[in-house]
Amino acid sequence: MQLTILGAGSSAGTPMIGCQCSTCTSHDKRNHRTRCSSMIKLDNGKTILIDTGPDLRQQALREGLTNVDAVLYTHTHADHLHGIDDLRSFCQLQRAQIPLYGSPEAMTHIADKFGYTLREPSDFWDMPVLKINPINQPFQLFEQTIQPIPVKHGNSTIFGYRIGNIAYLTDVSEIPETSLQMLKGLKVLLLDCLRYKTHYSHINFEQNLRYAGLIGADSTYLIHMTHELEYLELSAKLPDKVFVGYDGLKLEVN
Repeated sequence: MQLTILGAGSSAGTPMIGCQCSTCTSHDKRNHRTRCSSMIKLDNGKTILIDTGPDLRQQALREGLTNVDAVLYTHTHADHLHGIDDLRSFCQLQRAQIPLYGSPEAMTHIADKFGYTLREPSDFWDMPVLKINPINQPFQLFEQTIQPIPVKHGNSTIFGYRIGNIAYLTDVSEIPETSLQMLKGLKVLLLDCLRYKTHYSHINFEQNLRYAGLIGADSTYLIHMTHELEYLELSAKLPDKVFVGYDGLKLEVN
């Protein structure tokens, strides 16, 4: 399978509006971060999104993305959900309903806030045609086992996901021991790394490296970064097997 980082940025994105710091004014495209999301393309041609941030349209145009077969939601904060309406373009192109998966709480939130998107297929495709699927256990999707990984995000419990030997953990403040056991034997780990200073609902740089060492994936990529983290400066601080993620980065995993 191939994983593409659609966005490696935090809720404000980078450049951040009104900021003139060295990261926000950088000409290095790896410092230009849209809101955090990724897509996985399977060998059978199916495409799975992880979250639908508010930059989904821009990300899809950049990557030439024209089909979405399912969406996995980590949680329903605006920077991970509010591009949901742009799924209508894929429904129109495919003439098919798109299934959404996430925790029961996340699916209830979507039903309450974006209920107009939850519709059965008909001859009308001018709105999203979506279906919610609450999950809290591993399930099968397109011949792949999708394992939700519970993690803490401040006072909330949200989901990361493991698909084969890839795991995606965004918006993490703590990874419980039971979840660490689910992350053994990874080839690729994408892991939250908000900034250098501590934060109540995200791990920082130091905590990221500690968890990366505990999990021991063949390769770990930092995601969900603020403008405080400049690509080259951050890269120089990293140990072996840990890398800075960036928008458009493609990772091939057997």
